Amino acid sequence: MQKKDRYRAFLDYFTTHSPEAETELAYGNPYELLVAVILSAQCTDKRVNLTTPALFAAFPTPEHLAASHFDELFPYIRSISYPNNKTKHLLGMAKMLVEEFGSQVPSDVKELQRLPGVGRKTANVIASVVYNQPTMAVDTHVFRVSKRLGLVAQKAKTPLEVELELIRHLPKAVIPQAHHWLILHGRYICLARTPKCGECPLTHFCRYFEKNVKPQTL
Repeated sequence: MQKKDRYRAFLDYFTTHSPEAETELAYGNPYELLVAVILSAQCTDKRVNLTTPALFAAFPTPEHLAASHFDELFPYIRSISYPNNKTKHLLGMAKMLVEEFGSQVPSDVKELQRLPGVGRKTANVIASVVYNQPTMAVDTHVFRVSKRLGLVAQKAKTPLEVELELIRHLPKAVIPQAHHWLILHGRYICLARTPKCGECPLTHFCRYFEKNVKPQTL
């Protein structure tokens, strides 16, 4: 199957069955999403969502967070992975957000990446989810699933290579949703170690299934 046919099948399925896919992080405004995404690095959304209600109640605005200090903030996120670094990142992010951006989360990916704790992936998430820009955040799920399905060449070795290839082939209008389609499929079906191919509705165009699973059933 050619790549264009895989993309067509991918779009046909998800635009029909999951047109309104969205992040599973709980948030009420751009500031809260930014905090949640920073916390979610190498941590599950479920754990982040258990942590943020108390955090947002204590620090409801960038100003509140910027006025805080390490020992005050740390207890709220101690259950998150890498809490020391993330405490420092959140404090630095909030201070810069207040002092340089008027407490408003910027929409520009390059400006977002100036904030402590915000790399390209996090910046793309904010630009996509908050501002509906055609940016593709590539986490481990997006990286794995896009290559298994055959949407991205096997020779793509970095998240940036995967990001650029997906953006090149996907219609701009669906890129914000496609990010969530790939993440959620990887989170619940196309697992890293034991993909649930028996439950997957995408096997008819999946390169991984064609090469690794289908031959075993013949």
